[in-house]
Amino acid sequence: MDGIEVQQSPPSLIGPLLDGPLDIVGDVHGEVDVLLDLLAVLGYSAKGRHPAGRRLVFVGDLCDRGPDSVAIMELVGELVDRQLAQCVLGNHELNLMRASRKEGNGWYFDHDHDREEGKFATSRQASPASRAWIKAFIASLPIALHGPGLRVVHACWHDAALQRIASSGVRDVAALYEIFERETMNALRLDGTLAAAEEEEHRYHAALRKPENTVPFLHALARKDVVYQMGNPVRILASGVEQPTAAPFFSSGKWRMVERVAWWNEYRDETPVVIGHYWRWPIPVDRHAFGKAGTDLFAGTTVNQGLGPRSNVYCIDYSVGRRFQERLRGGAFQTRLAALRWPERRLVFDDGSSLDIPDPTPLS
Repeated sequence: MDGIEVQQSPPSLIGPLLDGPLDIVGDVHGEVDVLLDLLAVLGYSAKGRHPAGRRLVFVGDLCDRGPDSVAIMELVGELVDRQLAQCVLGNHELNLMRASRKEGNGWYFDHDHDREEGKFATSRQASPASRAWIKAFIASLPIALHGPGLRVVHACWHDAALQRIASSGVRDVAALYEIFERETMNALRLDGTLAAAEEEEHRYHAALRKPENTVPFLHALARKDVVYQMGNPVRILASGVEQPTAAPFFSSGKWRMVERVAWWNEYRDETPVVIGHYWRWPIPVDRHAFGKAGTDLFAGTTVNQGLGPRSNVYCIDYSVGRRFQERLRGGAFQTRLAALRWPERRLVFDDGSSLDIPDPTPLS
């Protein structure tokens, strides 16, 4: 998206990236001890300062599933307030902002739906006071950050979505989300898709939440989900491009008719992009055993490989959001929390290991 003028967009939604050397941190998902380990490996003090003047950028999804999302929000919120860090809005923060109950975010609500289902029982609960400032903190986060030589967004750098946000004139991300959602839902009602999808969901309601069931491909539900996703620019940036899947698959608590798209295969801009969101694995694992079925968007790539035609899209989510499952099973941790050191292009992991990122590939 080399043509967009970032200064034309609302500064609270598409903001300028910090200058100087950066450490860009992947999805944390409530794993506060892992984050503290990573910050120590990177050389940060307990108060978040670095002797070389480096600063932190978080790609979003600070919360959910892990043991202490409240502590993560406190830590990152303080660093942002002291201008030692930035953070973009992830889809998990977006869910909290909208009070949308999802698997793993029961810690945020008065009535914890996860505990009621026997899940995430060790996650620290937010107090009413915590919820108030967490909501305010999330509302202050930009959707994307743009610097002279680097872009940061949670899931997808998408030209059309960014242009719609930039031209909207709306500075409040929650209000903007609702505007786009109303437009999309009206379109789905008018063409009959919404009614047909609701009938399918009603018919298969019990089966859609149970992995042991066999669910047919539900065409109206698939169309509704794709239009709902792609009609809202905020959703595109925070959770990516989606399309109907070849066959239903069970992932993160429900049967799905749509799948994520490797949008980076079409990204040809020279400016690199750093993202999280997509559950990259630091070593080969059985993804189904971790509840992550569907197409493996990283098949055939190495852990440190840049993505896309220029090899300049860097996904730094190394699946620490599934560490709660590893604790239940016992044994050594396979998931990792990573930071991308920039401009050095070096991946650093919470266990102290590191890998260089290969140089981008010039286009012919």
